[in-house]
Amino acid sequence: MKKKSLLGRMFDVEKVKDRATFSDVENKITKYHYGSDAFMQILESRYSCHAFSGYPVSESKLNMILEAGRLAPSAKNLQPTRIWVVKSEEALAKLREVHPCYGAPVVLIVGCRNEEAWVREADGINAAKTDAAIVLTHLMLTATDAGLANMWIWDFDPSKIREALPETQGHGIYALLAIGHPAKGAGNPTELHSERKPLEDIVTVL
Repeated sequence: MKKKSLLGRMFDVEKVKDRATFSDVENKITKYHYGSDAFMQILESRYSCHAFSGYPVSESKLNMILEAGRLAPSAKNLQPTRIWVVKSEEALAKLREVHPCYGAPVVLIVGCRNEEAWVREADGINAAKTDAAIVLTHLMLTATDAGLANMWIWDFDPSKIREALPETQGHGIYALLAIGHPAKGAGNPTELHSERKPLEDIVTVL
């Protein structure tokens, strides 16, 4: 049997590596083809927390949440969204004059600028608010994954927030996301948490 050259043996090794790499990729595709149970559990477990304890949010968890917001997609990748992290006692006191934020130790203000966003030519719809909603969803679900309760807040006057925190001026304030550890009792999910319409009421197959 003819002995293979060094170059030939190296080629065989690379083929084995390629097959191993492909096998790893194939396994990952098979494993996550229908989504992971862990992700579905995050979606099911997330709820609107109406009361937070005074326990602080770690910097490592906060940074992970913010990174998830940075990774959120946006129309044409224009990224018109801005996040303000309200966590100092001074800033929280100012914000709580506008909204109590359920006593959360960290509140993320998500804003956007229409002039920086993509506009759909067909009907003039501006994507800024949609982009902001996607960022908020990333923040919210990542906070849940990190073991933190959260509340998406809409019932506020944006002009008062801009007045209380001038750093936010020049942006539309889309929503607030209160983050922290739930307070005992009042911080638990409400009865409304598990109420969802059946699929046949919201899905139409054409």
